Amino acid sequence: MSAEILCIGTELLLGNITNGNARWLAEQLACLGIPHHRQEVVGDNRERLIGAVRAAASRCQLLITTGGLGPTPDDLTTEAIAAAFGTRLVERPEVWADIQAKISSRGRPGAASNRKQALLPEGAQLLANPTGTAPGMIWSPPAAAGIQSGFTVLTFPGVPTEMKEMWRATAAPWLKASGMAQGVFVSRMLRFWGVSESALAEQMADLLELANPTVAPYASAGEVKLRITAKAASELAAWSLLQPVEAEIKLRTGLDCFGADAENLAWVVLEQLRQRAETLAVAESCTGGGLGAALAAVPGASDGFLGGVIAYANAIKQELLGVPAELLERHGAVSAPVAIAMAEGVRRATSATWGVAVTGIAGPAGGGPDKPVGTVYFGLAGPKGSSSELLRFGERHGRQLIQALTVGESLNRLRLQLF
Repeated sequence: MSAEILCIGTELLLGNITNGNARWLAEQLACLGIPHHRQEVVGDNRERLIGAVRAAASRCQLLITTGGLGPTPDDLTTEAIAAAFGTRLVERPEVWADIQAKISSRGRPGAASNRKQALLPEGAQLLANPTGTAPGMIWSPPAAAGIQSGFTVLTFPGVPTEMKEMWRATAAPWLKASGMAQGVFVSRMLRFWGVSESALAEQMADLLELANPTVAPYASAGEVKLRITAKAASELAAWSLLQPVEAEIKLRTGLDCFGADAENLAWVVLEQLRQRAETLAVAESCTGGGLGAALAAVPGASDGFLGGVIAYANAIKQELLGVPAELLERHGAVSAPVAIAMAEGVRRATSATWGVAVTGIAGPAGGGPDKPVGTVYFGLAGPKGSSSELLRFGERHGRQLIQALTVGESLNRLRLQLF
């Protein structure tokens, strides 16, 4: 048993939108224990779409498509799939009635073009769309040479909310009842900061060779992840395989592992503050509010995050944060003394337990021999005093990445202080 995902839309090929549907569907297939071996994107072209469907039918037992189910001329998915197997389209009166009712309920006049959405291949089962006008289908084409035995295609619209609702309401129950689901996959993503992907992989060399569960490293901006995936007959059995491996990884890595799955650095810091009944305020120069935005993105952030000051200009550093003019003149805005003064100033102004400040040169201009682009000072003021650290990212990273790394490094340094 294997599945493939086929996403349809020229806008995907042009990079106009991110293909989040494929990622979400892959996760859902994994949850059902259905392995999938290929993902493909095809533009709104009838012949190329027919070719992609025929090729998939020769390789896999389950094909899931998204996109191309709308009323416009470039919505070709249903027509092309029927043509791929020489099957005629028939109008489904109940589907057309549902489409008309939905259009009418929205106060819009019905368009003749919407009627094409009521056409399905002969013998196809309706995959109802509770919210949109574009229905999907569950269809096993007639057996023919070059088609995998039992080949079935499920079609979904490209609108993510509609696709997800249709999957949960109809597709997932159908796949479970059909016997296509083969056991269960469970995954856990452990997240690390302050360690390189190569160093972590070397530390986990023996675990990376495991067959079940598997362990695989991933790297992104400043962060490294280890994904652990286990397969078993039940979710409970899969977790029993996964948990000892997770425990071993955490034992080896200690504080380098800051969280798992959706637990990003901001969430971890705020959770630590909540447990300690403490608060935080931030003062930012080079990140322009990025640090505060990361914290505010966490639901319930107001329990520990009081707010912040974006102090780009020296005058704002002086007036709002109380940074002495002589410090700015003697050391410059990008310096350890100013970072400390900013942290102390925002802590004092908000009565927070902790004050964090960042000041630096994100580029592309503004650097010099002593303070090149990528130079950032982190300042921390807390119950036991104040300190600063020099961070050097290098101008090769570019402005946005330097800002993102500064946010991550700042949160991680505070996290380590809170332990």
